[in-house]
Amino acid sequence: MFKIIEKRQLSADVFYLKLEAPNIARNRKAGQFVLVQIDIDFGERIPLTIADANAQEDWIVLVFQVVGATTYKLAELEVGDEIGSVLGPLGNPSIVEKQDKPVVIMGGGIGVAPCYPIVQAHKAIGNKVIMIIGARNKDLLIFVDEMKAIADTVIIMTDDGSAGRKGVITVPLEEICKSPNPPAEVIAIGPPIMMKFSCKTTEPYKIPTTVSLNTIMIDGTGMCGGCRVSVGDETKFVCVDGPEFDGHKVDFDNMIMRMKAFKSQETEAFHKCKLQAQADALEISK
Repeated sequence: MFKIIEKRQLSADVFYLKLEAPNIARNRKAGQFVLVQIDIDFGERIPLTIADANAQEDWIVLVFQVVGATTYKLAELEVGDEIGSVLGPLGNPSIVEKQDKPVVIMGGGIGVAPCYPIVQAHKAIGNKVIMIIGARNKDLLIFVDEMKAIADTVIIMTDDGSAGRKGVITVPLEEICKSPNPPAEVIAIGPPIMMKFSCKTTEPYKIPTTVSLNTIMIDGTGMCGGCRVSVGDETKFVCVDGPEFDGHKVDFDNMIMRMKAFKSQETEAFHKCKLQAQADALEISK
């Protein structure tokens, strides 16, 4: 069992959980993820990237957005509660190499959180990091202070201009790509559409671009095939071949289509879960 030792709400539907997880904290590397199952005997398993960890204090941090029944239930847990199963670390670690030019790391929405350990890893070996954070508005920005504390430059973009610059995240990316000192590489994590257009932005400049994919996932061993994606001319499995891939080779349109496969079931389960929670709360109040 994995005890919750800290909980924070970062924005309307985004939550931060710090868990006791000594083995994972001691073995995880930047870019890796875990599979979370609230009830060890029954329930959905969801992949969440490790947003931070401390091997000396035996904890890891998970950041998630409430989008379905499982994340709704996860958000209802409080400090002292326990999660039945947290399996990991899974996936291949980020490839972090010394670079002579800046490394641009981009986080869209909740994708900013999994960027944090990657920024830490690049700074640990002396790379210059430009962090671009994007969100629809200022209320949805997360990990801004954490990024400002470690990255060399932090650029904030909001769709409505309520914080930082007004516009989409690819605008400053193209400016940097066209500059006299273009980046050695770009790493993009966020909604599939954001990663797709980030890759389209860097491709004409032939700048290596890595994306971290978060697809439908069940067993985390590559056996179920639920997380398969097309990368170049090959079929890859995000859980064992990823989660990071060459973004210029990922078939994002196919991935986006596959991620909608269980949308109606997910919506129905989410609705039932909220209704049950409301009924339980009403019963307790009587």
